[in-house]
Amino acid sequence: MNLRGTWTLFKRETHRFLKVNMQTVAAPALTAILYLIVFRYAMGDRQVPGMEVDYFTFLIPGLAMMTMLQNAFANTSSSIIIGKVMNVHIYLLMAPLSAIEMVVAFLAAAVLRAVIVATVFLLVLTPFVDLSIHHFGLILVYGLCGSIIMGGMGLIGGMWSENFDSMSMVSNFIILPLTFLSGVFYSIKQLPPLWQQVSHFNPFFYLIDGFRHGFLGVGDSDPFLSVGIVAGFALATVLTCWYLWRIGWRLKE
Repeated sequence: MNLRGTWTLFKRETHRFLKVNMQTVAAPALTAILYLIVFRYAMGDRQVPGMEVDYFTFLIPGLAMMTMLQNAFANTSSSIIIGKVMNVHIYLLMAPLSAIEMVVAFLAAAVLRAVIVATVFLLVLTPFVDLSIHHFGLILVYGLCGSIIMGGMGLIGGMWSENFDSMSMVSNFIILPLTFLSGVFYSIKQLPPLWQQVSHFNPFFYLIDGFRHGFLGVGDSDPFLSVGIVAGFALATVLTCWYLWRIGWRLKE
C-alpha cells in the first residue's frame, strides 16, 4: 500500500477544509446552536415522552450527530464535484494510488472534519447543559460509522453528479430529508404506528438513536443490536466506493 501517497491525499483534503474553517467548521456549529436556541425557547422545560429527559438535553446529541453526517457528506462531495467542474479530477485518476487508497484518504478526511465540527459544537454548549457520557464506546462507534457512511455517500454523489445543480439535488432531496426525519428533533415513539415502522427503514435513525444512547442512556431502539446494521451499512458503502472508483464510474466520461 502506498502509505505516503495516501497520507498526502489525506493532508490535501484536510488542509482544503481547514483553510476555510469559518465556513466548514464554525458555520455548521453555529447553525446547530441556533437550532438549539429556537427549540429551547419553543419547548421550554418539557420532557420527551417515555424517556424522562428534558427536550433540550435530548436534542443536543441528535444535532451533534446530524452535524457530523452533513459535514462528512459535504467534504467528499464538494472535493469531487469541484474537481470535475474544473476538469482537474483527471489528476486523481492518474495518481499512483489504488482505488482503496483513494477511498481511505477521502473518508479519513471526512471523518476528521465531522469529528472537529461535532467537538466544537459540544464544547460551546458544555457550560450551558449538564451533558454526561453514558457509554463512550457507542459514541465512538456510531460517530465513526456515521461519518464513514456519509463520507462514502458524498463520494458516490460527487462521482454521479455532473455539476453543482446535480449535487444540490442529491443533498436537498435525499440527504437532508433522511437526516431530518431520522429522529433528530423527536422520539419516533411520538409518531403514529405506521410512521414508526417507516422510520425503522431509515438507516440514519439508527445512527442518531445509537449516538444519543451513548450520551443519555436512553433511546428508541437497542443500540447494541443496531451496531450490526450501521457497521454493515458502513462496510457496504466503502466497498461500493472502492468498486466505483476502480472502474472510474462517471469519472472517465
